[in-house]
Amino acid sequence: MKINAGNERMKRKYFKWCREALGFSDSTINSIEKSILLYDDFSKNANYVTFSESGATRFKKWISDRKNNGKSLSATTIYHHLRHLKNFFTWLSGQTGFKSRIRLDSVSYLTMDKKKAREALSPKSVKAPTLEYVKQLTDSIEIKTEIDRRDQALISFLLLSGMRDKAIATLPLGCFDWKTFEIRQDPKAGVDTKFGKTIISTLIQFDKGLIKYVVEWAEYLEKDKLFGLANPLFPRSKVEQIKGGLTFISKEVEPVFWKGTGSIREILKKRSTQAGLDYYYPHSFRHAAVAIAFKHCQNGEQLKAISQNLGHSNLGTTVMSYGNLDDFRVREVVSGLDFSPHEKPQISREEIDKAIRFLSEVKEKT
Repeated sequence: MKINAGNERMKRKYFKWCREALGFSDSTINSIEKSILLYDDFSKNANYVTFSESGATRFKKWISDRKNNGKSLSATTIYHHLRHLKNFFTWLSGQTGFKSRIRLDSVSYLTMDKKKAREALSPKSVKAPTLEYVKQLTDSIEIKTEIDRRDQALISFLLLSGMRDKAIATLPLGCFDWKTFEIRQDPKAGVDTKFGKTIISTLIQFDKGLIKYVVEWAEYLEKDKLFGLANPLFPRSKVEQIKGGLTFISKEVEPVFWKGTGSIREILKKRSTQAGLDYYYPHSFRHAAVAIAFKHCQNGEQLKAISQNLGHSNLGTTVMSYGNLDDFRVREVVSGLDFSPHEKPQISREEIDKAIRFLSEVKEKT
């Protein structure tokens, strides 16, 4: 298809506005660009001034019928493509040359029907490891090298911290106090947190053995390996080269950060295979941390503390994103409820009402 120079100029202007005025990250802008490119593909690069109500309706059908590797796009994917396009054309309708050509009521047609929107936004049940699984996996690692110690501590840290893998892969030794268990997820120190947010958190003490693996590893790096505070808490394996130009991975680590999170996934795959256990991807350990912690919370303050420890400003975010239970757990909880008139609820009615109001407000906004 022939490139439309006018469209390209407006896209560049919009992306600049998203970055400079709205403060969007490059990854968010890339997602927006993919959505706009889909519309360009659908319209065969027609000038944006031709956007219309009928075009919006036909695009919704087109993207619903679209296949990716033989599979239809999920409701969630379609919802976000439509959301990005709606924001783009809303902005475009206020630009010179488009004000009288693009009508906001036409842009409003880029809306998914309510039933599908609820499907797209509903929290999904995530298969997550249990505490027993993590203990079995870490205990299965036979410690012969530094790499073995690192992997054992890393898997423990994934659960105890509940941190995202990007943050863990970029966490310097100086941002973890192995004496107090405090973690300072500080972007200024190079920690890659979501939205560049500074998060002060603490290891959740699910198990003394897992805590021991992490503490001993951090202490080893500091006292025996003489790592500096700016060096990684979980460094990459040392790569050495031998005669003939061949390279191999040694049994040691070196004070170098991983490039990306692929190494964490590979470690989990390797260790779970060796132990004869199922593989769980890194982010599922964050879900596991919430599930285990919530089981032991006895009041609203404890729930809020766990939520803030994950870096969430609102408890509702934690509940909606990580608090969804699988069918078995729902049956287990409901069956175990005690309706004795002499038992007092562990969470106050006021706290329950506040949570319900918050979730209702979130639902209305979406």
